[in-house]
Amino acid sequence: MIHGRIHRRTSLRPVVFPMLLLGFLAMLALPALAQDGEPPASPASETVSPTDSLSQIDIVEIARTGGVVGGVILLLSLTMVYLVFEHLLSIRRNALIPPDLPGEIHGLLANRNPAGARDHCQSHPSFLSSVLAAGLGVIEFGYSDVEKAMEDTATEQAARLFRKIEYLHLIGTLAPMLGLLGTVWGMIQAFMEFEAKANPAVSELAPGIYRALVTTMMGLTVAVPAFFFFAIFRNRIDELVAEASLTAESVFADYRRDEARRKKAAKEKDKSGKTSSDSDPRIPTIAQERRRPS
Repeated sequence: MIHGRIHRRTSLRPVVFPMLLLGFLAMLALPALAQDGEPPASPASETVSPTDSLSQIDIVEIARTGGVVGGVILLLSLTMVYLVFEHLLSIRRNALIPPDLPGEIHGLLANRNPAGARDHCQSHPSFLSSVLAAGLGVIEFGYSDVEKAMEDTATEQAARLFRKIEYLHLIGTLAPMLGLLGTVWGMIQAFMEFEAKANPAVSELAPGIYRALVTTMMGLTVAVPAFFFFAIFRNRIDELVAEASLTAESVFADYRRDEARRKKAAKEKDKSGKTSSDSDPRIPTIAQERRRPS
């Protein structure tokens, strides 16, 4: 049942990105289609107020103004959206710590079936099952080796999860840098216009400065949610890794108590054996009493 849920979740991943891409492109195309369907404005309405001009700025115009750098930032934004949705599906408590798995493995260990417990973990892949499988692989060597194996596996799996969300941090770092690059290039073009003309009007410099600042805005628009979701997923991984480690230890709690009980019984047996061997078994007790000095 758990394996079926994981399989269905995995099969949806290749469909998520195309759907998001189509939805985003449709959102970009809606303002342009709405403008195409509007009747042409009369000459009397050509003069608009600054408020009306600000309301006419749409996403398509901003994306076109950003140029090549803006296109790269747009691709980063689409990648960020895909990663966020993928992490929301994969970095969940039920995905990393299946609720039925601890009880099933505990029952198999209670029935003295560690091999079946390990096979069950391998057939139901998750963070917790990987940790438990590592401990079950060395269960014949004692609980100390089981604990060490589970600790090492948990550290390795946590590192994989952190590397997985590191791409959001990378996008959050690259996006404002690319925006700054576009801004610097736009300012260079604006000042080249200023150099070409002796005394250009402010209206001639404004488009270049506007295009320069658009890329900075696009970069920050991508960087802020990227860092936001990176922090959320990082804290979630820390919480779930700690919970999975405690759950794995609780699964082996009865095994640890049985091992401690066996060790205690063995020590008592050795102690009783040493006490009985204080007298020489080759000499009868009466003969020992006669040999003692008076």
